[in-house]
Amino acid sequence: QVQLAESGGGLVQAGGSLRLSCAASGRTYRSRVMGWFRQAPGKEREFVAAIGWDGGTTDYADPVKGRFTISKDNAKMSLYLQMDSLKPEDTAVYSCAASTTRWAVSRTPADFDFWGQGTQVTVSS
Repeated sequence: QVQLAESGGGLVQAGGSLRLSCAASGRTYRSRVMGWFRQAPGKEREFVAAIGWDGGTTDYADPVKGRFTISKDNAKMSLYLQMDSLKPEDTAVYSCAASTTRWAVSRTPADFDFWGQGTQVTVSS
């Protein structure tokens, strides 16, 4: 099992920045691809960003490309999401996820088998 715990969410004005963290514990050696997803009220969960095991490969959803940066520190067993130039439409619960089966980055929630509880990000206009 892999346990994931997000932190760093909060309330920020449009144009501001937040940095989300995801601490992994348990059998973290099983984690390969890791990612961030978000879900706004009344909407389906959507892909935000993903990163490969060695951090060399990343993928971003078009709405966040150029504004968000995903990174990881395997030594600290942590995943990060730096969010800059935030917009009100970025308001959502952000969750980190880990895949123990995929080597290539994925945008599909079903490819990720462990999830954190999520952290709320609210961007005011």
